[in-house]
This record gives sequence, C-alpha cells and structure tokens, in this order.
Amino acid sequence: MEQAIRKRLWWGAGALLLATALSGTFVIWRATQVLTSSKANLRAERAIDFVTKPFEPIQNPGFEVVRSTDAFIQAARFRDNLYVASSSGLAEYDLRGTLIREFQSGRDLPPSPLVALAAGRIAGAPEPELILATADRGILLFDGRKFRQVYPASADARSITAILPVPNGHLLIGTKKRGVLVYDGKTIRELHSTLGHLYIRALAGTELDLWAGTLDQGVKHWHSGTTDSFGQSDGLPDKQVQAILLAGDKAYVGTPLGVAEFSDGRYSRVLAPGTLVTALHVTSSELWVGSMDQGVLRVPLAAKRPARISAHGDSDPEKIQEVRQLVATEDGALVLTRDAIFELKTASIAWKEVLAPGSATLTDGNISALAIDNNGQLWVGYFDRGLDILPSGPGRVLHIEDDRVFCVNRVLPDADGQTVEVATANGLARFSPSGKPMQILGRVDGLIADHITDVASYQNGLAVATPAGITFLDSDGPRSIYSFHGLVNNHVYALGVSNDDLLVGTLGGLSDLKKGFVNVNYRAGSSGLKQNWVTAVVRVDNEWMIGTYGNGVLSLDDTGQFQAFEKATAEMEINPNAMLVTKDHVFAGTLRNGLFVFDRERRRWNSVTAGLPSANVTALAEGDGYIYVGTDNGLVRIKEQKLQP
Repeated sequence: MEQAIRKRLWWGAGALLLATALSGTFVIWRATQVLTSSKANLRAERAIDFVTKPFEPIQNPGFEVVRSTDAFIQAARFRDNLYVASSSGLAEYDLRGTLIREFQSGRDLPPSPLVALAAGRIAGAPEPELILATADRGILLFDGRKFRQVYPASADARSITAILPVPNGHLLIGTKKRGVLVYDGKTIRELHSTLGHLYIRALAGTELDLWAGTLDQGVKHWHSGTTDSFGQSDGLPDKQVQAILLAGDKAYVGTPLGVAEFSDGRYSRVLAPGTLVTALHVTSSELWVGSMDQGVLRVPLAAKRPARISAHGDSDPEKIQEVRQLVATEDGALVLTRDAIFELKTASIAWKEVLAPGSATLTDGNISALAIDNNGQLWVGYFDRGLDILPSGPGRVLHIEDDRVFCVNRVLPDADGQTVEVATANGLARFSPSGKPMQILGRVDGLIADHITDVASYQNGLAVATPAGITFLDSDGPRSIYSFHGLVNNHVYALGVSNDDLLVGTLGGLSDLKKGFVNVNYRAGSSGLKQNWVTAVVRVDNEWMIGTYGNGVLSLDDTGQFQAFEKATAEMEINPNAMLVTKDHVFAGTLRNGLFVFDRERRRWNSVTAGLPSANVTALAEGDGYIYVGTDNGLVRIKEQKLQP
C-alpha cells in the first residue's frame, strides 16, 4: 500500500516537473516569438517601399539644350576610366582626359541633378557598378552598358545628399529628412532610429562603425549599437559638417570653420581653424584641406600651422577657389573644383589642369527668370549669378553681375521696347535693351522694400511686389499699400494684370485690386481658394489661373468662384511666377513635377518631364515659336507645337 502511495507521489511530482518544464519552454518559445515578431515589426516600420527598374534613355523628347557652363560635382574611378558628375549629367573620360561619352540629365538620365557618385558592388549584383545619386529621383546603378534605377516611393527617401558603398555589399544613403538609409539589394530601411530624421551632409566608415555629418546637428558616430553626438560644445568648430575622412584610428570632420580631429572616437584638436572646409585627403604626414575660397591647404599632422598650396604655370587662380572633392591617386590627388579638375602630386606644389568643361552659352544653370524682349533677345536671370542677355542672332552673350544685380526674380521688358525692368533681391534694376544699366531703385527711392519679388506694367506705370507690400510707380511718384490698406498679406509673390484689375498673390491669400485699391480678398477656408500661399497669377480669356504652393493650379472667374482642374489641382507646388500664357496654351512650372501644359481649346492639362534637365521648373518664356523652359539645372527650349497632347 505504502509502495503504491509512493509511486503515485513520484508520478505526481514527475508530472508537475514535466508541466513546469513544458510551461517554461512555452514561455521561452512565446517570448522568442514575441521578440522575433517585434523585431520584424520594427524592421517593417523602418522599411521603405521602392522599385528597381531599367532606366532607358528618352527617345527624341523634342527639347534642345541651351548649354550652361558645367559645374563639376564629384568624380570616381570606374573600370579604368574617370567618371565626372556635373550639372549637365555624367561624362566618361579616359585617364588622359579625353572625353569618351556623355549622359545628359533628362535624356540619358532622369530629370534630376546628380549629387554624388561612387563605385562599388551592391549585394546580388554580379559585378561592381557605378552608383549615382540624384537629387530627387533615387539611385542609378550603371554597369558600363545600361542603367538600373532604384526608386523609393517616399519623396523624402528620394531626396539624397550622400552615398557610401560599404564592404558587405550594402549602400548607405544620406538624405535630407530621413537621415541614414541602408540598401542591401533587396530592401531599403533606416539604419537606426538615432540616425533618422536628420539632414545628412557626409558619410564615412561602415555600417557598424559610421560617422555621419549633418547640416545643423554636428557629427554622429554610430558604433557598438549606440550613437555618440558631437557639437560645438564638444569641440566641433561648427555644427554644420561639410566633409569626413577616416584614417586608421583618426576621424577628420570638416566644417565651415575648420577641421576637428578625433582619436579613437574622442575629440582631439582643431586643424586649419577658420577654414571653410569642403573636402579632405590625408597622406602619411599631412592632411590636405580643400576649401571654398583658399584652394587646398596642406596641414602637417605634427604641427599646427597650415601651408597653402598655390597655383603655378598657366592655372587660372579663380578656378582653384571652390574645391569640391579630393580624389586620391597613387602619388597625390585629383582636385575637383567647380570649374576644372587638377592633378596635384604629393612631392610637388604645382597644379596641373587635366580637365575643364566644354564651351557653353549660359553662365550658370540655376535659372530663376526668363523673358524675350522686343528685339528677340533672351534675358536669363539666375538665382545667384545675375543676368545673361543672349542676342537673337550672331553675337556675344552679355553677362551682368554685381552686388545689386545678383539674385533675379523677374524680368519685364517694357511694351514699347525702351526699357527692361529686372526685379532682384536688392532692388528694381532698369536696363536699356542693350543691357546698359540705367537706374536701380530701392527703399531710399520710395519703394516699400529693397527685395523685389515681381513687377508688372499697371495703369501707365509699374506695380512692384515686395515682402512688405506693393509700391506703385507712375508720373506722380511712388505710392505703397500693405495690410493696413486692406491687402490680405504683406508678403507679395505674384502680380497679374487685366486692364484696371490687379490680382495679387501673397503668402496669406489673394487680393483683387481695382484701380490700385483693394476690392476683395480671398482666403482659404472663407472662399474656394484651397491654399493661401499664392505664387503665380495669369489672365486667361475670361478667368484667372492661380498657381499655389501646395495645391497646384486653380481658376477664378469674374464672379469670384474658384474651380479645380483635373490633374493640375493637386498636392504640388507651382514655383514663383513660373506661369506663361500663349495663344494655344498655359504653362506652369512645378517644384518636383516638371512642366504642366494646358490646352486652351480642349481645357485639358498634361505634364511633361522627359527631356527636362530637372523636374524643378523655375521660369518660362516664349519666342519665335519656341517655349523656353528654365530649371534649377539648366535651360531647354522646344517648339510649342511639339507640346500638343
């Protein structure tokens, strides 16, 4: 009996132990499942949708390029040749500097400026490729024969600033808003939450030990699963990082005020203090510092005072100012500047120019205003390089640039052909048709502000738009109005004229003026206006077309009713004053969506990006049957009839 009881007790104890063991196993299994699921969910949250697709050149898009002076951006060695990214696209040279072939943005490449390139092998690819980053069209992979495009669905993930191929086959991607991303050939995801939501300027290292320079938050050092942050209080000369270079246990971080040296991840000292650093290269004994305005400085690592490298021979000193990249060679470095590429050897202080851009018509590619005057001359205003005046026939292009005529917002040829008004950030400049300066008006001359955003002919005079209101100029002298006088908002962006009507687009809505006095205001919420920020206004038949920064184009009829358009009334930005009316069409330039074209007879909108050097269309003009399309990356023209849908 006792033996039976003991047996039952043993069986009970065993069952209890077994149940406990099974329960513990289940708990561990369940915890593992939860942990695995959490990790999967976290990866899913950080994952970014994208597609990979072949990119084929655009066949005969119809656009003709008006060539701008090329600005070099970056260079990389690939398959024993030198590839150079520039404002016009990509060029391949042999090592003697002979041009082999070119790939034009908008035709052979997507309609987006290139921002970086590097050579590397992405996981899953059979061989190394040339990797190109675009400003807003993702990544291009080039095997020497054809291009593949890696295109993220998110616009933030496409706004790329830097790339870094790493040895494990992954590509680290710096962006303007999403921080650091990782592409492994199959997925795109955030590297880590501590490196997310940053504006990245520079990357160096590996996926496990990475230095990331930011626009305004210093430098981040990701290592051992944690991120160290270094700002000005930690020894960094400036919170903006321009370049990073790693050499052994040293990290060199270039800023607009010098280079911070780190040893084993800890701040050590500042080199080349006060230098606006743009690029870095290191030798066994020196740090070479490329700068914005001092060429290259050679900083002995064992001393403190840098010794500047100066130009020799026939080198143009102006060309060596804005250094953008230092590319290591066997016995020195290639110095890539905005305007040329030089060879510089370690044992020498003499520059040797090896590459220069080809001939060009325009001074710059960042276009902000276009107009054709009564003599058929094309006036091209730049964001920060003044004006070019192109003759209608053979002749020399006239370039105008000084402290006042610098940032151009609008060019308005007078109807009688006597003057050309140029709205700039520093005043209203008046020129003769030949380009001779006649007068520059500002606040001291009665304008309500010096910064002129638009100018229009109105009632035998001019209406001048500024961020402080409107000034009317006529024979009676200047008269200004602003919000005190009923204007819907002081910050005026655009002016549209129809007889005595002046429609004023502002940051806070629309004002309709009759004979210079406010008649009615339109605001989002209290009218059919969908967006208060109005950037462009044009008259089309019996209606106004209104360009907005955020909701595309709307129409406004004379009864005060707004109407939306199919396709054109959407979540997109119309650039300031980038609208044009012709006999058959209305054109609207957008920030990211290319050129929108309205067929006036069919009342139908269509969009165009193929053939544009950038999808950021900033200015428009017409002349001799052509439509001129200015972008932030160059100028093209096309026969208007080719834009029929």
